[in-house]
Amino acid sequence: MSKTKTLFICQSCGATLPKWAGKCNTCGAWNSFVEEVVSLSSSSDSKSQFIAKTKSFVLKEIVAGSEKRIDTKNNELNRVLGGGIVPGSLILLGGEPGIGKSTLLLQTVFLLNERCCLYVSGEESLSQIKLRAERVGFTESNCQFVSETQLESILGIVEQITPEIVIIDSIQTVQTERIESSAGSITQIRECTAAILKYAKEHNVSFILVGHITKDGGIAGPKILEHTVDVVLQFEGDTNYQYRVIRSIKNRFGSTSEIGIFEMQASGLKEVSNPSEMLLSGNSENLSGIGIASTIEGVRPILVEVQALVSSAAYGMPQRSSNGFDFRRLNMLLAVLEKRAGFRLATKDVFLNIAGGLKITDPALDLAVIVAVLSSNFDLYVDKYICFAAEVGLTGEVRSVNRIEQRISEAEKLGFTTIFVSNHNRKALSGYKGTIHIIFVGKIEDVFSKIFKKKPVDTEN
Repeated sequence: MSKTKTLFICQSCGATLPKWAGKCNTCGAWNSFVEEVVSLSSSSDSKSQFIAKTKSFVLKEIVAGSEKRIDTKNNELNRVLGGGIVPGSLILLGGEPGIGKSTLLLQTVFLLNERCCLYVSGEESLSQIKLRAERVGFTESNCQFVSETQLESILGIVEQITPEIVIIDSIQTVQTERIESSAGSITQIRECTAAILKYAKEHNVSFILVGHITKDGGIAGPKILEHTVDVVLQFEGDTNYQYRVIRSIKNRFGSTSEIGIFEMQASGLKEVSNPSEMLLSGNSENLSGIGIASTIEGVRPILVEVQALVSSAAYGMPQRSSNGFDFRRLNMLLAVLEKRAGFRLATKDVFLNIAGGLKITDPALDLAVIVAVLSSNFDLYVDKYICFAAEVGLTGEVRSVNRIEQRISEAEKLGFTTIFVSNHNRKALSGYKGTIHIIFVGKIEDVFSKIFKKKPVDTEN
């Protein structure tokens, strides 16, 4: 027997209160409580009775699954997933509206033409899906399509056609009859995801759920949603640029440091197999304010172009702006230049940009950022065949970075003749056989004297 009860549930974090409140004390959100009716089970027997429905095993009695991963036929997606889709897994893909989530998944099911797939759309009609498919160049597919938002109906269709992969676009549009709240609420998302997870594990069917994100960049719904699923992927990119990056935030079957890079074209998403070549501008002239950094994303080395613009502040308060690079780290590097190297940038406007719209967190970008800033400040160009791979400490020390041989090999492959690295990497590179000229530096002052032949002098101060 069950009884119903009315509770107020926070739509941001899932906290519950017996009455409405303007502000959630758990997450601090305002006007986030919504009244929902929940059912509570009750029993006339006061004594709890526990019945074991499953058997326990010791480790040697457990038989590991021998199923091979499902190859998505998309190298970038396979890289992020750790080699493909694990049968029976639950994958959550989040991203901003219009970034290309539905396009990516639609292209994926068309590539898996030899497998039985089901595409469930709660946001588009079947005719709209067909128009999207024709736009990306596919007219025939063995994939089954359905426009449905009722969970019980979706699982009934899955039971009927027994697909290997089910895509639900999106989880915020799905609702179950057991809950009386509207679709997209905390309770609906939690209950629907739990039911899908149970079905996926019992029937060894892989589910890919598309998730909306909030204005803060997090996936909408309770935080338990990310804990429940096996893999959480974030699809990101600047809509003003054609590049899209898919990152693994959580992965029970692989590494979380991998990224996949795509290029958005009129015919859909195209894999970028060599991002370094596309992210560099390839200018034939030597321009000031540019530094090339050799970074690592996952196991993949990528060369990115750092662009800086330094000018005298037109107003009283100097401006600081950073696109694709941590704003707080930029302020720290400018303070290091001011304190340790004597360059006065406190009265200058500093603008920094990572070409291509990428967001890079690798500390090996530090040295290229500093060189680009000073190059723009003194209007002295850096040779276009020079790149950098080193971190800068608060003392002005040039610190070592990991996987230095991979970074150097990538730079040499793209035609760079010189690379600046830390003195602390000297031992690790003692046996390096490449032809690129490696310059070891210990302080940031050493970099300026070697690049600009001497330390630049700030004539304005």
